Amino acid sequence: MNIISIDFETYYDRDFSLSKLTTEEYIRDERFEIIGVGVRANEGAADWFSGNPSELGEYLRSYNWEESYGLAHNAMFDAAILSWKFGISPRGWLDTLSMARATDGLEAGNSLAKLAIRYNLGVKGQEVVNALGKRRSNFSRDELERYASYCKNDVNLTCDLFKVLAPRFSSTEMRLIDATIRMFTEPVLSLNLPLLEQHLEEVKDRKEKLLLAAESDKETLMSNDKFAALLQSLGVEPPTKISPATGKETWAFAKSDEGFKELAEYPDERVQALVAARLGTKSTLEETRTERFINIAKRGLMPVPLRYYAAHTGRWGGDDKLNLQNIPRKSLLKKAIQPPEGYVLINADSSQIEARTVAWVAGQNDLVEAFDKGEDVYKIMASAIYNKKIEDVSEAERFVGKTTILGAGYGMGAEKFHRQLKVFGVELPVEECQRIVSVYRERYSYIPKLWRDAQRSLDAIIARQTMQIGCQPQALCLVQGGIQLPSGLKITYNDLKVDADNQYSYFTRRGRTKIYGGKVVENFTQALARCAVGEQLLRIAKRYKVALTVHDSIVCIAPEDEKDEALKFVWESMRWRPSWCSTLPLNCEVEYGDNYGQTTKFKVGLRSPSA
Repeated sequence: MNIISIDFETYYDRDFSLSKLTTEEYIRDERFEIIGVGVRANEGAADWFSGNPSELGEYLRSYNWEESYGLAHNAMFDAAILSWKFGISPRGWLDTLSMARATDGLEAGNSLAKLAIRYNLGVKGQEVVNALGKRRSNFSRDELERYASYCKNDVNLTCDLFKVLAPRFSSTEMRLIDATIRMFTEPVLSLNLPLLEQHLEEVKDRKEKLLLAAESDKETLMSNDKFAALLQSLGVEPPTKISPATGKETWAFAKSDEGFKELAEYPDERVQALVAARLGTKSTLEETRTERFINIAKRGLMPVPLRYYAAHTGRWGGDDKLNLQNIPRKSLLKKAIQPPEGYVLINADSSQIEARTVAWVAGQNDLVEAFDKGEDVYKIMASAIYNKKIEDVSEAERFVGKTTILGAGYGMGAEKFHRQLKVFGVELPVEECQRIVSVYRERYSYIPKLWRDAQRSLDAIIARQTMQIGCQPQALCLVQGGIQLPSGLKITYNDLKVDADNQYSYFTRRGRTKIYGGKVVENFTQALARCAVGEQLLRIAKRYKVALTVHDSIVCIAPEDEKDEALKFVWESMRWRPSWCSTLPLNCEVEYGDNYGQTTKFKVGLRSPSA
């Protein structure tokens, strides 16, 4: 295929840079200026061009982008410049930064400089340091020539890196990288500015009350154990880490701990307020996020920044300081997100995909069959818990059954189950929670067996042995130290070790993190769900513009005059089963509306299409 590699060099100074601003802010800012661009077509020599915007546009349009794939390291940046400043969109986008996250892991450090050394490709230069605060007109001819050599070297390193990484990627994953980049570089969603400004005032008022309440008990805030208990009372599992001093597990409540940072983005505003109060800050995520939305709305359409392979399970994550993955379901921010005029927004969400996948991998065929037939698995579970006929199960009992099905598949214990129910206003004694967990494990005994298999897989990973996990050989096996996925990529546990107490841990940005059978099952279940949803996303994207994906949901837009046809197509696509999981009963809920937060459910009575 034709590949055009590209690397823009742009003006920056101490106050105007990507370390100070988001990519969207930086490129849309009036201070933005392109110093020059490096381009390489296929195996040709890298070229450099520097000129005014008109000259740059003429130069860039001399390449055959429509029949070529664009390649860059951190393509979100270069692709946005090419699209927003010059209206150029290639046939597809390739991104070595995204690829490195998936193959080398999140902990390795995936800058072009580090990857070039890791793969013995050469050395990235330092000329960019000398460009600090210099406009294009400030460069002498010699300085610009040195900058050109630096840029062309980056282009060549990116090309060489792509050749190393590309054989590890399927066409499906390549297309998902492209789709992810285009959600940012080709935005279609707009933001309702008046609604956001009104929301900001309400958020500020609510925040002040929450912070006052949180700060009223400093002893609880600053005591690690009491703060952990407070989080647990809100249904939050406090983050932990392995202490480098003692080698034992401890609370991860330092402001530099990744787990604690993530709590600042927790969907519940009460949790945000607690974290803000403990840190001594005066704003919550809801406030800063609303302000960011307002500023984006003033600049134009909303680019959707998503990070491909943000977790080792392959799931997407938020990027560019705009995490759309954790906006609360009822947040007014969702109502502010709107499709273009004349279009309808469609939100399709996989139904119980993790519970279905756990049962499928474990070979728990009765539960798989119940899902496939569309039976009420929550009532079936409640029937077993309360030893009564399905038709006699109350709504309250069904809710307990639902919480059990959705929560107990990863080895959840009685204490955590107790806390989870309490969050939803259901008070049960811990002893009763233990009984319910036991009923689940006895009724669906193949699932606990899967946990035990997954526990043994940790030893196999350490020994670099091959081992089949579960009952679906086309989906999972251990190969060369990692869990092989149907995507062709792997789940890896960096520096996996087992200590004298038979506790397993691996290295992450949070420090050493505990891992055990139930957690391994959770990891690969989420990875398999992501693989399935990823293929469904590409299926939908063939006909309709995919604007966003959040966990196991896909958001697209369709013309209003073909709404019914689009809804049916999206519904069928989200129930379609990829070849590697042709017996996994996938289902979904589809909603539509004129904004992301206020939608109407789409209902249709058709059976699930097979692969």
